[in-house]
Amino acid sequence: SRFETCWPALMKDSHGVIIIFNPELPSHLKEIEMWYSCFVQQQPLLDSQCLLVAHHKPGSAGDTENLSLAYPLNKLKLIHSNLEEDPEDVRMEFMKYFRSIVTLINESREREEMSIIS
Repeated sequence: SRFETCWPALMKDSHGVIIIFNPELPSHLKEIEMWYSCFVQQQPLLDSQCLLVAHHKPGSAGDTENLSLAYPLNKLKLIHSNLEEDPEDVRMEFMKYFRSIVTLINESREREEMSIIS
């Protein structure tokens, strides 16, 4: 991709990665493996710092039951977004995710402060 030179700047000091994809495009399913590898595994971030969002376009079949992702993507938190049908559900999931990231940041900051003190 022509933006690869920007990736290190994007990744620097990042605490979380949200990967949004169209589950109806087979090419997207291959691409998210690459995004996960570059942005999560190589950083390295924990799997809990990554959120996958399968975004269903308005009027699409939106088959949310049969989306089975291969390892290692199947270890990640996956939410389905369909803003026509259930925007509130998606909002709640995002809030949960952001809260978990904030908790992780606070915990690592506390660990750093304790190591400085001791």
